[in-house]
Amino acid sequence: METDDIFTDQMQVCRPVFVEQFGAVAIAVIADTGDVVGQRIQPYRPGEGWKQMLRGLEGQTWPVHRLIVMNTGKENWKAAYEKTTIPMEVHHLTREEFDHGKTRDQAARMSRADYLLFMTQDALPEDCHLIEKLVEAMERDEKIGAAYARQLPREDCRLMEQYTRQFNYPEESRVKWLADLPELGIKTYFCSNVCAMYRRELYLQLGGFVQKAIFNEDMIFAGELIQKGYGVAYAAEAKVVHSHNYSAIQQFHRNFDLAVSQADHPEVFAGIRSEGEGIRLVKKTAGWLCRQGKPWMVIQLVWQSGWKYLGYLLGKRYQKLPKWVIPRCTMNPKYWE
Repeated sequence: METDDIFTDQMQVCRPVFVEQFGAVAIAVIADTGDVVGQRIQPYRPGEGWKQMLRGLEGQTWPVHRLIVMNTGKENWKAAYEKTTIPMEVHHLTREEFDHGKTRDQAARMSRADYLLFMTQDALPEDCHLIEKLVEAMERDEKIGAAYARQLPREDCRLMEQYTRQFNYPEESRVKWLADLPELGIKTYFCSNVCAMYRRELYLQLGGFVQKAIFNEDMIFAGELIQKGYGVAYAAEAKVVHSHNYSAIQQFHRNFDLAVSQADHPEVFAGIRSEGEGIRLVKKTAGWLCRQGKPWMVIQLVWQSGWKYLGYLLGKRYQKLPKWVIPRCTMNPKYWE
């Protein structure tokens, strides 16, 4: 039953594991093929990247039991997007129906697999061991409720964002517990649904993702996991290629929504400051740019960081802002309608 399979992008032989030996994995991919109306950040459109993602999932050493696609915008969906050897089902939503938390939760409740792997459509498996390494991280301790992958920069990734990837996704794996809060602060709760795996039974037991989330549903759930005594694993050996080249204004919008999510969930984030981690990133990035022989880029770093911090400050205080200001600050004006 064990056969060789070639993961063509990496030109390496990968041996599938026995399905009977391990738990079944279902993958929920969040896609966006809809027309863009009122969005501040353009969604990633399926194309060659979508094909690469499917090829990468097909070539995994750990078999994929089922692929559930939650797509926003049926009008631009193509039959060619469904060409894969993995059993796939596609569920179309309108932009008004989409929610970062609710949509992912709907996909989770369609599955009967042991493990739920959430991905976005622009996350490309770096090799054929992605799922295997995520499951290995989960299996190290039955108290680990989630595991997320390392994100590597795309080829077109700008220089400063390359370092941000290194800062947020280092080479060393780690499991984070409640006892790590004094050391790690807000990063204790960090988890990214760009590529993150959850133990389905525990996910349902704890109620799943929040039903209304402007952003950050992954960290909200990770925070609840950790507060209830479970661990969140960062699996550096599980890798996806994923990055964005956001402008300073786009970073402002993203950080506004990030802060709104924290303000809306004091049961998770109260008493935990994020500003210190942001300052540490700025200092580390400035030093790295100088070592790269590009000290003049520190001016751009300060400019972008200023916009990010302004967005965060306004988002934390959004309830005190005039209502007409909020749609101009958010990256998702439809959320507020």
